[in-house]
Amino acid sequence: MKKIVFISHGHPELSKGGAEVASWNLYQLLLKNGYDCLYIARTDGASHGGSTFSSRGEEVLLHTGMSDWFNLSTSHLKPLFSDLAELLKEFAPDVVHIHHYAHIGIELFPAVRRALPNAKIVFTIHEFMAMCMHNGQMVKRETLKLCSKAVEADCHKCFPSHSPGDFFLRKHYVQDQFSFVDDFVSPSQFLADRYVAWGLPQEKVHVIENVLPTLTPVAPRALADGEKRTKLAFFGQVNPYKGLDILLKALTLLPHELRSKVHLDVHGANFDMQTNDFKEKVELLLNEVEDCVDLRGPYESEQLSSRMAECDWVIIPSIWWENSPVVIQEAIHIGRPLIGSNIGGMKEKIDGIAGITFEARSAASLASAIVKAVDPDVFQYWHEKLSNQQPAVEQHLQFIEALCS
Repeated sequence: MKKIVFISHGHPELSKGGAEVASWNLYQLLLKNGYDCLYIARTDGASHGGSTFSSRGEEVLLHTGMSDWFNLSTSHLKPLFSDLAELLKEFAPDVVHIHHYAHIGIELFPAVRRALPNAKIVFTIHEFMAMCMHNGQMVKRETLKLCSKAVEADCHKCFPSHSPGDFFLRKHYVQDQFSFVDDFVSPSQFLADRYVAWGLPQEKVHVIENVLPTLTPVAPRALADGEKRTKLAFFGQVNPYKGLDILLKALTLLPHELRSKVHLDVHGANFDMQTNDFKEKVELLLNEVEDCVDLRGPYESEQLSSRMAECDWVIIPSIWWENSPVVIQEAIHIGRPLIGSNIGGMKEKIDGIAGITFEARSAASLASAIVKAVDPDVFQYWHEKLSNQQPAVEQHLQFIEALCS
């Protein structure tokens, strides 16, 4: 039986980020297909007795941390080069599939290679953290202007305490650690192209979409005579990069007759953790549109289908590039077309495939897209194009099988 180890920077039951969920879904897929799998997830806090590992069901929790966020580095080397190494040697996997190094340290890659010189190391890229110190967002710190590539002089302007030379050395240190990786997986072509331009060997980069759990399509809601497709929904984190403020502003720009019929449900989390400036901006906009917006709060995965079933369109107004937002694939599989920003992974996954795109960061452009989308014929056109198939399942299985052969 072929053995696969997954390493994630968080357990999806404790931290519901995209990388955690993506790694978990792939882990579950391989278990169902007869692979012997071990899931290792980094966690906060010390374990009972101070050991490096504890357990959560069948999964292993790795208690460690990252001490140098500039270099994505850790000074906690024993958990990686000694404790994790011993665990990996004991399990003796054919493949180690890493889904993030954040909170663990970029030294994770040489630690795995030293422990398992003959195993294949795979790394799935989930964002731009390796090339952008600004939370991997690839936007300027103060203005949030998009960055098309990582330029050391521009990085220095965002973080004046670090010289352009510091960023040059950071890039090459990270690339040195990535040299231990045999194959990289990117869920979008856009992200793959950015990393190849940054320095990853093109022949090592494979574009394969993230795997979803099985989702059953939900029929469109029934319309009354003359009713339009005016039920809109936002799913995701509420932070400055996700564009909820753009969406709320767009609602204020709708023609009065349409505005009185449109309704937006916001299914989002972590608004309370944002800066005061951002919270005040959003709260002022919410006051303007309180008649047509409901804040529904965060949701569990098992609530997704029922919440999405209530809407006609899912809107993704992010102001950063995004990679392959899982909500896009979820909406497609459940049967809800999308309205999304025309940049990055959103444009790649939506434009001409699953809905309408609009000029990123433009509330006026988004308002125009909403006016178009509420037409039942427009909704029907895009709804009929959606597919519940997951080619990524077979692609991942073929990829893993080739690594193990």
